Parts: sequence; structure tokens; C-alpha cells
Amino acid sequence: KGFTLIELLIVMVIIGLLASLVAPKMFSKVESSKRGTASAQLEMLATALDAFRLDVGRYPDTLEELRQSDKRGWDGPYMPKELPLDPWGNPYQYKYPGISADYDLKSLGADGIESGEEDNADIVYR
Repeated sequence: KGFTLIELLIVMVIIGLLASLVAPKMFSKVESSKRGTASAQLEMLATALDAFRLDVGRYPDTLEELRQSDKRGWDGPYMPKELPLDPWGNPYQYKYPGISADYDLKSLGADGIESGEEDNADIVYR
């Protein structure tokens, strides 16, 4: 008229085994979605930077100028809210003038350190 302790333990072991098979797949999806979010935010920042350049005639010296600036021709704010942090909680890296283009814009990845591999690799806007 009920479950024995052995039956409950067997069910718990089966659930544990299933969780150990599914969890790694799910956590890898979380990291790849963070990289996708970072790429989307870099696109949004690049659009705001281009709008700034169209109004002012040059790119801003810092990303903060997208929210507030005293430059002639500024018609912002170009970002509706505060500047976002990357999905790992680090600020996006912006350099004007850039090395490989007009400006360099990137996230340093999960480790927050220049370079890296896999989830720690930098995400660069090109």
C-alpha cells in the first residue's frame, strides 16, 4: 500500500543519473547564449556609435558620451538606458581611434581578460 525505502532510493538514483546526463548539455547552452547576447549588445552599441558619428561628425572618445556629451551637434542620448555590461558583468571595451578600424569594440569574454579560448575568448565587433 505504499513505496518501500528501496523503491524510493532506486527512483532517486534514476533521477540523479538522468540529471547528470542532461545538466552538462543545458549548461553549455547557457554559455553559448551569453556569447550570443554579447554579440547582440555589441551590434546595439555599434549602431549607437554610428548615430553619434552622423550627428557629431566623429566617434565619441568614450562610450559614456553616448549617454551625455557637450559636443557640438550631439542629439542624444543614443542609448535609452545605462550602458550595458557584458553578460559576465564586465564593461565593454571601446577604443577610439581603433587599431583595425575606426574604433575597436569588444567583450573580454567569461574570464574578463584579454584573449582566451572557448568561453574565455574575446568577442570582437567587426
